[in-house]
Amino acid sequence: MPVVRAATRGSALALWQATHVGRLLEAAYPGLDVEFVIVDTEGDRRLDVPISAFGGKGVFAKEVQAAVLDGRADFAVHSAKDMPSVAIPGLVLAAVPERGDPRDALVGGRIEDLPNGATVATGSQRRRVQLAQIRPDFQFTELRGNMATRLTKVPAGGAIVVAAVALQRLQLTEHLAEIISPDELVPQVGQGALGIECRADDGVISGMLAAIEHGPSRRRVDAERAFLVELGGDCDLPAGAHATFVDDVGDVADAGALRLSAFLATDGTASADLVRARQLGEDPVALGTQVAKDLRTALGA
Repeated sequence: MPVVRAATRGSALALWQATHVGRLLEAAYPGLDVEFVIVDTEGDRRLDVPISAFGGKGVFAKEVQAAVLDGRADFAVHSAKDMPSVAIPGLVLAAVPERGDPRDALVGGRIEDLPNGATVATGSQRRRVQLAQIRPDFQFTELRGNMATRLTKVPAGGAIVVAAVALQRLQLTEHLAEIISPDELVPQVGQGALGIECRADDGVISGMLAAIEHGPSRRRVDAERAFLVELGGDCDLPAGAHATFVDDVGDVADAGALRLSAFLATDGTASADLVRARQLGEDPVALGTQVAKDLRTALGA
């Protein structure tokens, strides 16, 4: 029986994602066996400091990528939001399966119901600055750990912010107090999507992974990642981007024009300067690049 090896983090959510990809591959190639190579990452080990303090974006991906580069695994399964936006030499983003829910969510209470001065826990500047625009009275605190740990850290009278898809995939939706519209809280680039990387010179594996590529999801993610690349790869500025199809035909490959909604802010505080944009385009990379340029110009960054 043919065997392929998938590198993944060891959290419950990461294992769900890797198992999901394995099932997609096994359905596409009957008789294939997918084995998992569990990798411990710096982001999983260093829970005592904010992610931005020791590397930011990529701290959940680089050790998993290394397992593919050194031959311990044939491909890597990531949350697309955790991937560096600039490709790692020797690797290629071979497939983006059908995307899940990209929206943010609150656990503990709804935005409009939380009391004045409520504490909201999130480690994301992107989430903080947008929530502070909606509720300047909110107080913010850091939030780290796997999902089970985060659910124990809901502040008294407050809330935590999570990716809705995480609780959906872990069958923990009973904890969701509110799923926030992406027009109100622009999601992180790639949120809700999976990114599968393999070695750039491995034609067999890349060809195999192409079978589970979802064209519409790939176009959306490509537009969002191009936005981040133009801002400077993995910039520290609070920023978000969300691509959808103008005609809302998300189940047809390469369906219609894309609409990219995005924002960029100077910092993660209530007093930050923040600019937004929404543009249409056919080419994902050109669209993401142009929106980032326009926002940077508008912000004077």
